[in-house]
Amino acid sequence: MQRSAPRPPLRFSTQTLLLQLAVVLLVVLLSAAVHAWLTYDRVGSEAENQALTLARTVASDPEVRANVLAISEQPGTPPPAELLAGPLQSSAEAARTRTGALFVVITDETGIRLAHPDPQRLGEKVSTDPSEALSGQEITTRNTGTLGPSAGAKVPVYAPGTATVVGEVSVGYSMETVAQSVARDIGPVALTAAGALLAGILGSFLLRRRLQRLTLGLEPEEISTLVHDQVAVLQGVDDGVIGVSADGRVSVFNAAAQRLLALPDLAGTRWEEAPVPEQLKALTRPGSGTDVPGTAGSPVDALELVAGGRVLVANARKALHRREDLGWVIMLRDRTELQQLTRQLDAVGTMSTALRAQRHEFANQLHTLAGFLGIGQHQDARDYLARLAATGPLKFPVDQAELLQDPYLQAFVGAKGVEADERGVALRIGPETLVRGQVTEAQDVTTVLGNLIDNAVNAAVAGSSTDRWVELEVLDEPADDGGTLHIVVADSGDGLAEGTDAEGVFAEGFTTASGPVRAGGGQGFGLALARQLARRRGGDVKVLERGTKGGPGAVFMATLPHTTAGKPAAATPGAAGKDENG
Repeated sequence: MQRSAPRPPLRFSTQTLLLQLAVVLLVVLLSAAVHAWLTYDRVGSEAENQALTLARTVASDPEVRANVLAISEQPGTPPPAELLAGPLQSSAEAARTRTGALFVVITDETGIRLAHPDPQRLGEKVSTDPSEALSGQEITTRNTGTLGPSAGAKVPVYAPGTATVVGEVSVGYSMETVAQSVARDIGPVALTAAGALLAGILGSFLLRRRLQRLTLGLEPEEISTLVHDQVAVLQGVDDGVIGVSADGRVSVFNAAAQRLLALPDLAGTRWEEAPVPEQLKALTRPGSGTDVPGTAGSPVDALELVAGGRVLVANARKALHRREDLGWVIMLRDRTELQQLTRQLDAVGTMSTALRAQRHEFANQLHTLAGFLGIGQHQDARDYLARLAATGPLKFPVDQAELLQDPYLQAFVGAKGVEADERGVALRIGPETLVRGQVTEAQDVTTVLGNLIDNAVNAAVAGSSTDRWVELEVLDEPADDGGTLHIVVADSGDGLAEGTDAEGVFAEGFTTASGPVRAGGGQGFGLALARQLARRRGGDVKVLERGTKGGPGAVFMATLPHTTAGKPAAATPGAAGKDENG
């Protein structure tokens, strides 16, 4: 026998709706019940007061007082027939008929009925205790007698001209009549309660719809899971994520975005007032490419910018859920490390090419020696070896590279020299170059140095001079807390164009080879990045000379504090000779 599958639990929105309906129903029913009880009690109190007034009126009637006294003075009680025809029965029935009371009963001092609506009850003792009234007290009561439940009053009857109690008058109004009166009064209350119940039901349905719209139809458990997943994903990725809600406020600004932009958490800030680069704000404005119908949700072209000393690639997407506009999502990717890795790979590639060329040259030299020896020209072979020993068997692309005693700088500048040589540009070391310490911040140094050399090579290639060269001078200034590296780069290009501001070349998207370039093309960020890195270390990158048409070109100087270590040693005579001859 197969067991039926367990019923799935009710959705949270359905549970909320049912709970709201139950609360509304309970409140309405309690309110109606309390109002009905208060109305019933009020109408019953009015009936008691009315009965007390009528009882006082009957008990104060002189004829009633005289007739009761006369019967009380007689030995025994008159028979029922005599009481039925007597004046007390007539007065009591007249008062009851006139006022609509349930009963008007008159008794003697012992509680024997002298007047009663039911003739068969005449001459009998009353069914309720008359002792309080017979003792001279006026009381109101609610009890059930021979005629049914009633709200009434008991008033003593005094002998004429004395304070002697000779009987009592009991008047009652039917509680059924009171209930009918309450039913008439409770009708509007019931209608009001029904209206309140309908309004509560309608409000509950509207609240349920709004709750579903606000939560996108998700249950609390799903929302909790999404929040945990969002925190794990947004804070765990290396890419910067910025969320801009539909109302124009920053809703997400993850840790990677804070790190890449060097800003605190901007969640809750208006996007147009946020201290982020203007290029990012432009991505979310009309005309950015995602506001055209049919293109919402598609990525825009990647935008490159420099922020916080980093080259960033940013793009924006329109966030939609079904047809609801949720705002924008902006992604930031750090391209700085990629550029540095690319530069290192280029350096490795150029060095590999240089080594292959040098290997080929070395092989040719060996073949020459083998030829001399093969034909017996031993003296010529010795002379050839002497020349090789004097000049070096291999040709290094950068002269006087030995002035850069740091091996990392030698290798890097050598790779740049090979690369420049392939483009027809001679990279040379200036005579003022002298680096005797060791580079401790290789990443920042090569980033700045590489950008300056690449920029100069591009300018030399684009220049009008046929003698294309780039001259590099590097000097370290030792210090106990880290030496400062001074870099000067000049080229044979045409210098800065007329009207170009010396500070404008450090703007994003500018290259000295061709002026301003379009953002996103992968160019125009070298100088801006180099300056930001230098300034972040307390240094700077400046334009020393603007250059002239036909050359020489512009001269740039970079200062990088705290990038070297080690105190300079005394220069050797050989090194001095090299300086003098260089």
